Amino acid sequence: MGYSEILERIHALNKFGSRPGLDRVRMLLQMMGNPQDELEFIHVAGTNGKGSVCAILSSVLKASGYKTGLFTSPYITDFCERIQINNIPVSHGELAQVAEYAFSFVEKLNAQDIIITEFEFVTAVGFECFRRAGCEVVVLEVGLGGRLDSTNVINPPLCCVLTSLSLDHTDVLGDTPEKIAYEKCGIIKEGTRVAATHSLTETDEVIRRVCKEKGVPLSFSDALPVNTAEGSLKGTPFEYKGQQILLPLAGNHQVQNLKTALCALELLRDTLDRVTLQSIKEGVESARHPARFEVISSDPAVVIDGAHNPDGMRAFAQGVKSFFPNKKGVLVIGMLADKDSRSSLLYIEGLFDAVYTVPIDNPRAMSSAQMAQTAREHFENVTPCDDVQKALLKAFELAKKKGVHLCVCGSLYLAGQIRPYALRYCADGQ
Repeated sequence: MGYSEILERIHALNKFGSRPGLDRVRMLLQMMGNPQDELEFIHVAGTNGKGSVCAILSSVLKASGYKTGLFTSPYITDFCERIQINNIPVSHGELAQVAEYAFSFVEKLNAQDIIITEFEFVTAVGFECFRRAGCEVVVLEVGLGGRLDSTNVINPPLCCVLTSLSLDHTDVLGDTPEKIAYEKCGIIKEGTRVAATHSLTETDEVIRRVCKEKGVPLSFSDALPVNTAEGSLKGTPFEYKGQQILLPLAGNHQVQNLKTALCALELLRDTLDRVTLQSIKEGVESARHPARFEVISSDPAVVIDGAHNPDGMRAFAQGVKSFFPNKKGVLVIGMLADKDSRSSLLYIEGLFDAVYTVPIDNPRAMSSAQMAQTAREHFENVTPCDDVQKALLKAFELAKKKGVHLCVCGSLYLAGQIRPYALRYCADGQ
């Protein structure tokens, strides 16, 4: 079975299960020989910053000589980005081979009226890919929540990491910070250790309580001795234990993600003894995370960011204000209908003179007209555009003409759609 056909079969699986719980994915994994039980994990949950923390951890582990698996979502351009070994996505052929193997068990479960969802399936495929590759450590990003997420079938991981927590997916995870924190803390198991980002007082208290109940050590990352200098679009220089390092991920919020990743590595220094100050420097400076305040071009500046909820948009707005003070740029934006678009847009109100709204290739997306209607509550010059490529080109030409920056935000799905066009038409040297 070819790669295209396999992808069609994967995307045809139910997005959500008929009931919450981990029973289905456990059944599938058991039939596959429980590949997850042969692996060691760093398990990462949170509302914002998960992907950046995972990228930094994976890069440092690779630089330290560990064969490293990385499981993350969603992908930006290619589906195989979700399953990486030593920061290289598995090949189309390898994914097709492992997925075909896994589908043979899905069919047996279907015959018993046990329906596997897409994320459950991809999780199982990821575990099998990592097992076959002989990965020594897998950096495992939670898909949604934590407690009932398909990734939570693993044994106690080497470390649990909790990034910034805020309200998102409230229809599934709960409508208060405490409920959200409870679901995220569901990945904490006896026998692990926890590195966490300070968020809200109420979410921090939930983390402390769960760690105490489980009897596991907890470290918050704010106390880590990291001294930063003024950042630029190229990243943020910082000093850690006397070592001068450049974090190549732009934006002040990435310093918080860096500290959370380093906090986890501190907790694991006895377990992962190949991690050194030099490999931390090499790994951090090699970290890449597309579509997170990613600078595609410098003249004019073109930035793609996957900010899609109020907390993410706040961090994006901070970056825009920091790097482009006293200038109003051009914006291309599209969002999913189930996101809090009004609260998100409040953070970027007044930062852009011209806004192009676009649709996203996703069944949950707002139309360009709907997005424009919402955007007009915050911006005067809003143009709906049904073609993403044409919208980008119009916005790019306008940014060049006015001598200002162009930003894209609103959804990681939009970032994935628009990024290939931006690299083709807007990147420096094009």
